[in-house]
Amino acid sequence: MKKIVITVVLVLISISNWAQTKPISKEETAVADRVEAFRKALIDPTESNLKALTSSGLSYGHSSGVLQDQKVFIEKLLNGESDFVTIEFQNQSIQISGDVAIVRHNLAAHTKDSGVEKDIKIGNVLVWQKQKNKWLLIARQAFKLPQ
Repeated sequence: MKKIVITVVLVLISISNWAQTKPISKEETAVADRVEAFRKALIDPTESNLKALTSSGLSYGHSSGVLQDQKVFIEKLLNGESDFVTIEFQNQSIQISGDVAIVRHNLAAHTKDSGVEKDIKIGNVLVWQKQKNKWLLIARQAFKLPQ
């Protein structure tokens, strides 16, 4: 009897997990791939990889309130003022509506901005737009997470 109860509980848990799992669409996969490419580009930035992932009209907001355009965002990464040593995106969600994707995640990183090392954990909202069959980052806003 004990084995039957355990089996039934495991089956119910499996069904519950399956019902809560949303299938990932082709577009969600494409956006997730671009987000991962963006994460890698933040760690190992080049002008070409950053321009390939971002819109020329990029609005890049920091948790401090500083707002940058594409040119300044790229410049700060290339000159080391903003230097990501490691980055992990946690608890990521992707919501797509037409040609716009909203990505939310927590960013945990080790930075060495202007040579000063620190660990950060912030929230991010990324807005991607499909332009000429390519997802480009058009806006990013970081925010401080509640303690």
